Amino acid sequence: MKIGTMIAIYFVVWWICLFAILPLKVRTQGEVGDVVPGTPASAPARPELLLKAAINTVVSAVVCAGILALINSGWGLDDIPLLPRFSAPR
Repeated sequence: MKIGTMIAIYFVVWWICLFAILPLKVRTQGEVGDVVPGTPASAPARPELLLKAAINTVVSAVVCAGILALINSGWGLDDIPLLPRFSAPR
């Protein structure tokens, strides 16, 4: 697999994982009890975006390593039991 392809896969996986990780451990201003005037009570009190970006980078690297291992293993859709065989019509 070319390096450009792996970078593109990592980029897509990073963004998908980011949207999964962003809502974790969020405490709203309403929960904390310190609502800044002009903001909704549902706004995060401390979003900790750098920590979430670092966690996301590690999680994305693990997911991409799994994808790379799966691609290099030689397995395909035909190896999954109970799926119809995908072959060209004769």
